This record gives sequence, C-alpha cells and structure tokens, in this order.
Amino acid sequence: MKTVPKIAAIHDMSGVGRCSMTVILPILSALGCQVCPLPTAILSNHSEYKEFYFYDFTNHMEEYFNAWIKNNEEFDCVYSGFIGSENQINIILDIIKNAKSKKETLVVVDPVMGDHGETYKTYTQNMVHKMKELVKKADIITPNYTEACILLKENYDPENINVLLIKKYLKSLSDLGPNIVIITGIKTKDGERMNVCYDKNVDKYYKIPFDFINCRYPGTGDLFTSLFIGYLFKNKKLPEAIIEASKFVTKAVSVTNEAETPQHEGVIFEKIMNELYNETNDYLYYEI
Repeated sequence: MKTVPKIAAIHDMSGVGRCSMTVILPILSALGCQVCPLPTAILSNHSEYKEFYFYDFTNHMEEYFNAWIKNNEEFDCVYSGFIGSENQINIILDIIKNAKSKKETLVVVDPVMGDHGETYKTYTQNMVHKMKELVKKADIITPNYTEACILLKENYDPENINVLLIKKYLKSLSDLGPNIVIITGIKTKDGERMNVCYDKNVDKYYKIPFDFINCRYPGTGDLFTSLFIGYLFKNKKLPEAIIEASKFVTKAVSVTNEAETPQHEGVIFEKIMNELYNETNDYLYYEI
C-alpha cells in the first residue's frame, strides 16, 4: 500500500459555516490524504454570520508546531490559507523552511486577501507586502482575480479581462516565485468563465472552462484548492487536477442552490462526496 500523503494545513477553524478547515479536512481525507491541522484562528462560525466568537491563535502557533518538530514529523505538503496577522506569516515561513529541510515538501499558498475588488478589512499593507514573501516560497499559488490584482498592484477591472491580460498576470505572479499559478473564477469580457493556469516548469498556459451558476457561497475557494491538492496527490496531471476540482465545485454549488440552503452555510458538499470518485475520462482544457 502506498504511503498516505501527510499535509500540514495552516488555516482558521470555524465551528459553523462550511469553510477553511471544516472543508479541508473531509475533502482531503476522502481523497486519501492525512490532514494535520494547525489553526491560525478559532471561530465559533465564520465572519459572514451576524455574531461570531474569534480567538487569535498566533501566540500558540510556534509552540504547537515545535511539538511536531520534537516528534520528528515530516510533511509531504504545507498548505496555507487565511492568515490573521503579519506575525503569522513569519511563523509560516519558518514552518516551510523546517519542512523543506527534512524532505521534498510541496508548498501551496492560497493567498486569502480579498474578493470582488476589495481587500479584507483584516489585511494591512504590511500584511500584503509580507504575503509576497510567502508567495515567493510557494510552489503553487491559487489566488482569485482580486488577489492577483492585489499581489501585482494592478487595478481591479473585471469588465476588461481578456486572455492576453490573464497570461500577463499569470507570468508576473510566477515571476514572484511559484512554479505554478492558478487564478480562479475568471470571467472574460467575452463572457467566458474559466480557471486559468501557468506552469513555469514547461512554460505552458492553460484555461479550463467551467459551468457558471450565478450564486455565491463562502468556502468555495477552500474547497477548490483542497480538491486540487488531493487530485495532484492522486497523480493527476496539472490541468486534470484543475478540471476535477472545478467539476466538483460546480456540482456542489448547483446542489446547494437547488436545496435553497442559506448562503452563509456554504456549499453542502456532504451530499455529493461520492462524486469525488466519479473521475472524468474527458479532460477538456486548452493551451493559451
């Protein structure tokens, strides 16, 4: 039996509302990975609820990870998401350095900084600058269009996106450090909906079309990246892993919309977990 990939997942934990760790744990586990959670913050429910309790875990993160070091833990992947402070980024950089000193560790950074053209209120300019340091150490990053613009200091202009512009952004983000850049949820000015990717290793650009459903749920970014990582560790090729992840997210959004689930509860992926194993034989993607 092959070794189970071990993933250090550095994210917040919300008790209610499907996002971050409560999405990552079941999805990656179902795809055959061991998830080792390291919380950045603990919330009663995510911040789109009217009331929530928030506990900053920054002061405990180093001590928490140091116990792993003393136990000689090794990780196949370090996967980071929502970050609550500049100091947390420093801690994650140390974790990456330690992990890579022991074995060849894949580093995936989901630079959770904003959406719909707005930077999250918790993010300062110092944190944005520090995030670029984290991106530099990543092998793969998965920003949305807003986050790509923030990292590149480009104007957010969703009405004038075209393939040439996206290729420029993908290459510029890769020049910051990562070998693979995926920008999620793109809508071009011609109405195309796609996830796009650049692989520096082979100098190729890909676009993966997906079916768009006009409704928004929190946690779909966490869902996509977790699926993508899981399929990579199942030895899917890069565009194939993106296709499988895109397909599942679309299905989860569709089922949730049909069930009229309240938006803040996130997508009801529990209802379609069997779809994780219904892998497609028709991988439709395009080099651009």
